[in-house]
Amino acid sequence: MFRRRACGALYRSCQEERRKKGLRLLQGWLTPQERLQFDRKGYFEVVGSDTGTRYRIHRGTSANVREVDASGRPGMGWCFVPVGELVEGDVMLVQKIALETSELETLAIAKNFYGW
Repeated sequence: MFRRRACGALYRSCQEERRKKGLRLLQGWLTPQERLQFDRKGYFEVVGSDTGTRYRIHRGTSANVREVDASGRPGMGWCFVPVGELVEGDVMLVQKIALETSELETLAIAKNFYGW
C-alpha cells in the first residue's frame, strides 16, 4: 500500500513539473501583451499569417481556439492538436506557432465547431 501511494505521489509530482515547464516555455514565446492577456484572462490572441484573422487561444489542450471579430466577440471554434501526449502549455505554443506561420494549412486539417 505504501509503495503504491509513493509511486502515485511521484507520478503526480512529475506530471506537475511537466505542466510547469510547458507553461514556462509558452510564456517565453508570448509577447508582453499576450502574456498579460493570458495571466489575466486565461487566453491570449494571435493573428493568422494568411488572412489576418484574430484567434483566441484559451488555456487547454483541445477545442480551445476561437476566431474573434473586430468587437472581440468569439466566432468559429477550431480544434487542432499536435501528435503526442503534450502538456497544456506545449499544445498552446504549437497552436500559436501554427496559426502565426501556416494558418491556412493548419485550418485545412482542423475541425471547426460553434458553441460555448
